[in-house]
Amino acid sequence: MPLIHATGRPVASKKPQTAPPSSGNGQADAGASPYIKDSGIQTFAADVLQASLEVPVIVDFWAPWCGPCKTLTPALEKAVTEAKGKVRLVKVDVDQNQRIAAQMRVQSIPAVFGFVNGQPVDGFMGAQSPAQIKAFVDRLIEMSGGNAGLEEALAAAEEMLAEGAVADAAQTFAAILAEEDGNVQAIAGLARAHLALGEVERAREILALAPAGKAGDAAILAARAQIDLAEMSAGAGETAELRAAVERNPEDLQARFDLAMALVAEGDNAAAVEALLELFRRDREWNEGAAKAQLFKIFDSLGPKSEEAQRGRRRLSSMIFS
Repeated sequence: MPLIHATGRPVASKKPQTAPPSSGNGQADAGASPYIKDSGIQTFAADVLQASLEVPVIVDFWAPWCGPCKTLTPALEKAVTEAKGKVRLVKVDVDQNQRIAAQMRVQSIPAVFGFVNGQPVDGFMGAQSPAQIKAFVDRLIEMSGGNAGLEEALAAAEEMLAEGAVADAAQTFAAILAEEDGNVQAIAGLARAHLALGEVERAREILALAPAGKAGDAAILAARAQIDLAEMSAGAGETAELRAAVERNPEDLQARFDLAMALVAEGDNAAAVEALLELFRRDREWNEGAAKAQLFKIFDSLGPKSEEAQRGRRRLSSMIFS
C-alpha cells in the first residue's frame, strides 16, 4: 500500500530527493543541533532503538514534498533543542526509507513516534501546535524519568534554603535555570533566596523571568507574596511593644494589624494569622478589608500544600460565611 501524506497525496507520486531541504525551505539542517540527526535503514537501530535506552528519541517521518512537514519538523527541532539533551530527534525521509516506514506502519505523513527504552510509547500524525509538541516532548521525558535529576536538585536547593545555606541554594537554583530556562520552581526558589539575602528588588527582577502564562503558578505566587510581606513588614515595630498596646486597648485595630506584620517579620506566621483573624472578627471592613487581604497573602506565601495555610483558610471561610 503506498504511503499517503496528510493531504492524501501518495508518497510514490514524487521523485525521491537525495537530501533534505535546507532551512530556507522550512526544513532545518540536521547538523544544526547535536540532538538532531537524519537516519536511514543502516543506522536506524543505533540512532533510535539503542539511543532510546539512554534518552527518549523522537522519530519524524517526513518527505521533501510534504507541505505540513515543512512546518512540523522545524517546530520539533525547536522543542528538542530547547530540551537541551533530555530528548533527541531522528528524521527519516520516507522516500528514501520506505522499508522503515512500512515496518512502523506509517501510512500518512508527517508521522511522529516517541521511543523510550527501545520501544515506541507515544506518537501522532499530522500538524500539531507548538504547545502540543512541547507537551509531547515533556511526556516522553517524564516516561523516561529524565526529570528525576532535576527534581533531586530542586529538593536539595530547597533544603539548603530551609537550613540557612542561602548562597548555596541560590547557586543551585541558578544552575537548574541554566539547564532548564523558565523552570518556575527554580525561578521562585532563586527569588526567595535573594529575598533571604535582603535583596528585595533583585528578587522581584527574578520573578519577572517567569514564562508568560505562569504568573499564576503556586510557586510564583508564594514567592511574590513573601516579597510583598517582607516589604510591608519592614519597620513594623517591636512585637513586645505592640502586644502591650493591644492589651491596653483591645479596640486598637491598627495596633493589631501592626502586631501581625511584626510577627510576619519574625517568621511567626501562625501568630500573625491569629492576630489578623481576631482583627477580622472585630471589624472585617477595617481599612478596606486589610485583615483579609493580608491573610490571603500569608496563605499564598505558605503555598497550597501548607497545613497551616489550609487551617487558616478554613477558619477565615467560616467567619466570612457565618
